Amino acid sequence: MSEAIESQGLRREPEANHAAFLRAQGAIPGGVNSPVRAYRSVGGDPRFLASARGPYVTDVAGREYADLVCSWGPALLGHAHPEVVAAVQEAAARGLSFGAPTLAEVDLAEEVRRRVPPAERVRLVSTGTEATMTAIRLARGVTGRPLVIKFAGCYHGHMDALLAEAGSGVATLALPGSAGVTEATAAETLVLPYNDLAAVEAAFAQRGSEIAAVITEASPANMGVVPPVEGFNEGLRRITARHGALFVMDEVLTGFRVGPSGWWGLENDAIRAAGGEGYTPDLFTFGKVIGGGMPVAALGGPAAIMDHLAPLGPVYQAGTLSGNPVAVASGLTTLRLADDAVYARVNEVAATLSDAVGAALSAEGVEHRVQRAGSLFSVFFGPLAAASGVRDYAQAQAQETFRYTALFHSMLESGVNLPPSVFEAWFVSAAHDDAAVDRILEALPAAARAAAAATH
Repeated sequence: MSEAIESQGLRREPEANHAAFLRAQGAIPGGVNSPVRAYRSVGGDPRFLASARGPYVTDVAGREYADLVCSWGPALLGHAHPEVVAAVQEAAARGLSFGAPTLAEVDLAEEVRRRVPPAERVRLVSTGTEATMTAIRLARGVTGRPLVIKFAGCYHGHMDALLAEAGSGVATLALPGSAGVTEATAAETLVLPYNDLAAVEAAFAQRGSEIAAVITEASPANMGVVPPVEGFNEGLRRITARHGALFVMDEVLTGFRVGPSGWWGLENDAIRAAGGEGYTPDLFTFGKVIGGGMPVAALGGPAAIMDHLAPLGPVYQAGTLSGNPVAVASGLTTLRLADDAVYARVNEVAATLSDAVGAALSAEGVEHRVQRAGSLFSVFFGPLAAASGVRDYAQAQAQETFRYTALFHSMLESGVNLPPSVFEAWFVSAAHDDAAVDRILEALPAAARAAAAATH
């Protein structure tokens, strides 16, 4: 029995996860500290994890799973990469938190700028929500305008003004937004259909002088993976520039995961290869991989905009743990290790698994569509998705979600950990070796049969 299991006071038995969940519900609202973890979308007891290494996680009952959650994205290199762990241990030995500047913060900011040159200035924060919140405040401060456009199904953290039709956990729980968000706050956000430039043009024609910013996920992955149609992000850049609004690209999920420069880098490479000029957002937000599993996030952009932040400018933002030295050590080491070989392996595994998911479901006659954005992928169920794919939130919500529940539990029983919601992306890591991939591939036929047999 591992020390991690013993430390939680649980015996190594099949009921250990159930016992943990009951205990947690007595101390934590809903028994979890982030809603999707509660398995409300798929049913059953959430797996309480005791340890993780490489492509595997182990629960409190001692059962090991090939992991396709990867801590919701940060574990690009795999769990507990030895060099990342060593860097964290060395940083912790020097002190957990200083509340003062460190050279490591500068190193991380410079690494982000090297990968994404338009991010001339980088402000480190602790969470993706904090990054997007600060980006919106900055946009309003720079433009002097109140309104923000976001897209239905895009999730930008739990900031009040951005929770409307937010996908992710909100979609999983079938909530329209959140109690506690005032009507006045909600009224400052215009929610438009994703992938619809005509709707954006119409909004600016009507209220352009009031719109401070358009924020979008670089390639949405919180309503399932729904890539932007060709020209969509370029169109947002063109429209916002014409009307004096800022274009905020949320790369919390895609940044440094789908490629060295995130989705912006991938998309611009493709545009330029086709003879285009490419585009550049005004602000980027980063999270997940930038911390390598520790709480680090950031926003970045040109100096002319970023220098509006305090202490240079009037837009205030602060955080005691911003640039925490232990977290920064994890993120910096992760980024430095994320070389071309890492991205090549992640892309190879993602292609293999996403193709295999589609093949297994097709073999059982399950109508579906697997969609990818770089190495992120997910599956949508039902005839509408199968016929034409999914390009917005309404189409994502119209799918046969009950089939995912059956697929999820079959995979779990076979030792594969999937995201506990059909509205989340699947993640792989560079540590997913042939043995881990084979385990996943072997589990898919039974899971596809379960999805085929599922009923409402």
